[in-house]
Amino acid sequence: MKDQPSTETKGPPSFHVVVDAADRLTAEEQETLIELLNRRLANRRRAELTTDVQEAQREFDSGALRPATPEDIMKEILS
Repeated sequence: MKDQPSTETKGPPSFHVVVDAADRLTAEEQETLIELLNRRLANRRRAELTTDVQEAQREFDSGALRPATPEDIMKEILS
């Protein structure tokens, strides 16, 4: 059983191993992989944005933030 890859998990594969594996896929499989990765990235960004909005809402609700107009924010940034 020397020829079979190890099923032991030692962490994620290195980037070049993943790229090399993708190179061995057919063009159709590569397109499907790209679509899958794009969907996962979009979902990850959506989840991060949701977390950021929830955190900002908690900060606002606790009184740590105050309402401000864009002009107020720019004045504070530029001062």
